[in-house]
Amino acid sequence: MTSIELKTSIATSSEELAAFYRKRHCLVTGAGGFIGSHLAEALVRAGAHVRAMVHYNALGSRGNLRWVEPEIVEAMEIVSGDVCDPFMAARAVDGMDTVFHLAALIGIPYSYLAPAQYVAANVTGTLNMLESCRHGGVRRLVHTSTSEVYGTARYAPIDEKHSLQGQSPYSATKIAADKLAESYHLSFGLPVATIRPFNTFGPRQSDRAVIPTIISQTLTREEIRLGSLEPIRDFNYVGNTVDGFLAVGRAEEAVGRVVNIGYGDCASIGEVVDMIQSLRGTSKPVVTESRRVRPAGSEVMRLHCDNALARELCGWSPAVGLREGLRRTIAWIEPHLSSFYPVAYNV
Repeated sequence: MTSIELKTSIATSSEELAAFYRKRHCLVTGAGGFIGSHLAEALVRAGAHVRAMVHYNALGSRGNLRWVEPEIVEAMEIVSGDVCDPFMAARAVDGMDTVFHLAALIGIPYSYLAPAQYVAANVTGTLNMLESCRHGGVRRLVHTSTSEVYGTARYAPIDEKHSLQGQSPYSATKIAADKLAESYHLSFGLPVATIRPFNTFGPRQSDRAVIPTIISQTLTREEIRLGSLEPIRDFNYVGNTVDGFLAVGRAEEAVGRVVNIGYGDCASIGEVVDMIQSLRGTSKPVVTESRRVRPAGSEVMRLHCDNALARELCGWSPAVGLREGLRRTIAWIEPHLSSFYPVAYNV
């Protein structure tokens, strides 16, 4: 193993997984995003040849890859583009063995304001990747779903047979993308596996998400302003989720299937606030701010993952628990507070 492979800040995959990806040609779309940057990094550390696709912007920003060690980023082939462009998607896939498709618009509140952008990025963008992979002859496409497609749990824990419900424009577009992926497997034999992560958190996540919002406010404000405290989520540390991507990308049994990747336990937003304050030794008051509360019919009240299929098909299990993950996330946010906006509500 090289010195690059030995240095890591997140949970690492097994030696068997690392050996599988060594020298493989892997594309990661959405590599500038939160999970995508960690996945691209993990693949480089495993010895893969990584093409990292970041969303084109006039500033030339590489998103969260700016937080990755320079020697890791230098080992990647960085391409700027947009999966909404079918020609760009085809060029990105060319010569790739394994494709991890993470590029998407993900903010739920913003989907209330700009639903057409979500259809373009999440539906049309996924269609372009499916077509490109179909004609590009890839060994495996791992399509990224979300636990939001389940809506509020009809039963818990939630397994892959749970019904789907579009409780936000965001989740509706992800349901459409998931069904497109399913159709390309059934219609054309595309070797696609759909990974369905539950609520991933950890270093590099923006304060658009609830855990960085809580942490950044706990570190800087006299009170913590949030929306509803009652929703229950299955929070999973980013290293666990990345290991899930690698495991699904390897397992032949995952082809044509949907695989949940979640910790298997859950906590309310209010309980997470208490954990973070306990880790910080604070007891700041929590204020409910109406603009942060989602419409009643849109709020998903309970997500609790049944991860038995991931364990059975892929040999995956989470290595980092919620409290330890929160500790690591606090430790990362503290020295990077200048990148957060605790006084703002970021949709």
